[in-house]
Amino acid sequence: MIQRPHKAYPAELAQFHSPDYVEFLHRITPDTQHLFPNDLAKYNLGEDCPVFENLFEFCQIYAGGTIDAARRLNNQLCDIAINWAGGLHHAKKCEASGFCYINDLVLGILELLKYHARVLYIDIDVHHGDGVEEAFYFTDRVMTVSFHKFGDMFFPGTGDVKEIGGKEGKFYAINVPLKDGIDDTSFTRLFKAIILKVVETYQPGAIVLQCGADSLAGDRLGCFNLSIDGHSECVRFVKKFNLPLLVTGGGGYTKENVARCWVVETGVLLDTELPNEIPENEYFKYFAPDYSLKIPRGNIVLENLNSKSYLSAIKVQVLENLRNIQHAPSVQMQEVPPDFYIPDFDEDKQNPDERMDQHTQDKQIQRDDEYYDGDNDNDHNMDDS
Repeated sequence: MIQRPHKAYPAELAQFHSPDYVEFLHRITPDTQHLFPNDLAKYNLGEDCPVFENLFEFCQIYAGGTIDAARRLNNQLCDIAINWAGGLHHAKKCEASGFCYINDLVLGILELLKYHARVLYIDIDVHHGDGVEEAFYFTDRVMTVSFHKFGDMFFPGTGDVKEIGGKEGKFYAINVPLKDGIDDTSFTRLFKAIILKVVETYQPGAIVLQCGADSLAGDRLGCFNLSIDGHSECVRFVKKFNLPLLVTGGGGYTKENVARCWVVETGVLLDTELPNEIPENEYFKYFAPDYSLKIPRGNIVLENLNSKSYLSAIKVQVLENLRNIQHAPSVQMQEVPPDFYIPDFDEDKQNPDERMDQHTQDKQIQRDDEYYDGDNDNDHNMDDS
């Protein structure tokens, strides 16, 4: 099922972000930003996080998608929920960071925590998932696991294996720092070994998986050698745990490869194998010269600087940290607060002469054969005569 997300209300965004930051995002525009130089600096808006037209609506839409995905999982309306527009993992409580303004992942996890004692967050973006880690650094109710490039002043500069959480959250932040050029075999072997042990030890009630595609070979900002097969194998592995799963997008700066990757991974999550040939569409030219789902092998050119001994040492350190967790933490669940949804109105009372609003349209369920090219395209139901 494809669902149009609601636009997250400011009060929903303020479940994590500071109200003054949310308010500033709400009112700032490209035409007025020159009037607020101090606030722009305070909230880190500028070069990496530019102000653009309809910025706040953009944030509302992608954050609303992740919040709605979490709520559908909470209400057992689905087993897997996907929001490819989400996954903006760098945003902090009071500031933007790394092209991220609102941290939809934190908001989605907060929703899941209403129904689940423990939530596991996994991040396979090439950049460290610092915003999510920071949000839950001092709690054992969320375990964050990030596989990312580390070193050489690579953004955001955090994510050392020694960063393990603090206070009640000590050992509940796991970082897997990697070097340039890691390939499918090395990455998936390490990923599976660590995630299997994490799930066995932590026993999460739900999983959030951030699938940043900038870890693919050929990404403009990335430095890994992953193919779509390797990237999607991580998704396939997490899916096999059969836990409520919220999947988001993330980074990705070679747009044709991002599209390829998330289409393939949608198929993985739906147990659907897709043909390698991309069907003709209005964006067909972007996938030249081979017009296939596979990334052209010419993109994979970086030397793998991750030696077997280095990866083994990282794995040993991570698994050793996990051994410090004696058992899965428990929590006394509280009464679940209500969602922020506007109550449904009575559709029967709508004026039939008025145009149906978007809220009502989105609730309609139609058969597969109800979709035609136009209003007069009723060939399915009409005789040739």
